[in-house]
Amino acid sequence: MAKDYYNVLGINKSATEKEIKSSYRKMARKYHPDVNPGDATAEEKFKQISEAYDVLSDSEKRKKYDQFGDAWKYAGQGGQDFGGQAGGGMGGGRQGGRVNMGGQEFDISDLLGDIFGGGGGRGGGMRGGFRRQTAPTRGEDMSYEVEITLEEAYHGTERTLQLAVHEACPTCGGAGMVENRPCPTCGGAGVVERPKTLTVKIPKGVQDGAKIRLAGKGGPGMFGGPPGDLYLIPRILPNPRFERKGDDLYTDAAVPFTAAVLGGDVEVQTMGDPVHVHVPAGTPSGQTLRLRGKGMPILRSDAHGNLYVRVKITVPKHLTDEQRRLMEELRASIGHEF
Repeated sequence: MAKDYYNVLGINKSATEKEIKSSYRKMARKYHPDVNPGDATAEEKFKQISEAYDVLSDSEKRKKYDQFGDAWKYAGQGGQDFGGQAGGGMGGGRQGGRVNMGGQEFDISDLLGDIFGGGGGRGGGMRGGFRRQTAPTRGEDMSYEVEITLEEAYHGTERTLQLAVHEACPTCGGAGMVENRPCPTCGGAGVVERPKTLTVKIPKGVQDGAKIRLAGKGGPGMFGGPPGDLYLIPRILPNPRFERKGDDLYTDAAVPFTAAVLGGDVEVQTMGDPVHVHVPAGTPSGQTLRLRGKGMPILRSDAHGNLYVRVKITVPKHLTDEQRRLMEELRASIGHEF
């Protein structure tokens, strides 16, 4: 049965790149194996949406999928030629010299020429028996988004990923053919889908949207070619206490009215242990105090950014009669400045 990637992600065929990503992230959070431990149905659903997103999020893959349906992987690739007449097994119904694939009809000689790189109708006919391309082909690069907290970005963390990856077919070794026929295991694709568990480290100080390259962890190479790379893309969740700007952090600190007027020390929470900060006398509300080296770790460095503390002056809401009398005397002595 043909796979409808749009239906898998619950989107229309006209969906934008943003809509595709939004739908994928929503469904991935719902069906992720970490959220549904031991649920085989959820795991299978997660594999399906991962496969659909891999295709629809790539403009070139999506274009081929929209044109060829399930046969999109073959389009434009080098491959195999067959002697004599073209046979079946290509995923579409054949009538005379034409084949129906993905709801569209193509001339069989042209189609095989495009798919396998052989001499089809444009090249004067297929003859001379079976020919197999053996040039090494590098595997595809893959990307995977993962959500982390700001604290995890500060300290560094790791994630165990449940991926649906493509590996060289064990039956045909990636050739796609067995005894001059499409491989019964992979259907001629040369690759099969397998679940894969991968534990990766996320370094401290990583930025939102950065690409962490895992060399050789992407798609498999063909005909002895090297594998592609896997790019892990962290998405840092908002933090209720701290705002991040590059390697610097910003936070608010409540400063009592008396400390702002007379000067004093206040406790400020950092990403590590709290620290005591001296507030100079006469500090106005909104003033920013800089704490050097209390920000985010700088990637691949022992240094840290700065923490900027925004002063938020607090005033007492309830005064005793004596306190009110003293405040009135203070206002009278200072004048309009108070």
